[in-house]
Amino acid sequence: MENRQQTPSGKENQHWLIRNMRRNFITGLLVIVPAALVTLALIWFFNTIDSILQPIIAIIFGREIIGLGFGITVVLIYLAGILASNIVGARIIQFGEWLVSRMPVLGQLYNASKQAITSLSGMSRSRAAFREVVLVEYPRKGLRTIGFITGELSDAKGKRLVAVYLPTTPVPTSGWLIVVPELEVTRINMPVDTAMKMVISGGIAAPHDLDITIPDSR
Repeated sequence: MENRQQTPSGKENQHWLIRNMRRNFITGLLVIVPAALVTLALIWFFNTIDSILQPIIAIIFGREIIGLGFGITVVLIYLAGILASNIVGARIIQFGEWLVSRMPVLGQLYNASKQAITSLSGMSRSRAAFREVVLVEYPRKGLRTIGFITGELSDAKGKRLVAVYLPTTPVPTSGWLIVVPELEVTRINMPVDTAMKMVISGGIAAPHDLDITIPDSR
């Protein structure tokens, strides 16, 4: 039986397929894990409310009310949003978050879920806020940081400048805003969503090839 050796092109295709599968798998985890944690927390919450209130409701009305826990959960979430929109409510919620974040296991789960949800919500809003993906020479010469153009302006001499938002990893809703000459940014042919997934994953969900030419540092 004749043994066929794998051609170099076949090996490259196999490596590309493995990298692509790994990238898509990790990107899927970034979406599913936060959603699963929130879903489990909500299910536990309204089941707990049901177990507490349904016996009382059954005594008062003679029967249980289906969906009571779910309805109360929705109302409480809505009221929490109203409470968080004012200064006093925000301080109360911050204090509650501070207490939860210091619990051994629950605190870690809460912080991870909150960061992931914030990141994903920021990613959905970024389509309109971020115009273009660029590379900026930052924080020193020879290094490049992914940024998003958020505005264009000019100085007193008419020199074109761009406002660039540099997100942090893995929570892109925090970062730095810098204003640089337009000629000092390197534009990337990459969708905003793809770049944001790359930032959130710490580069794990990065595309294999970038269609760019990075200028030499002077």
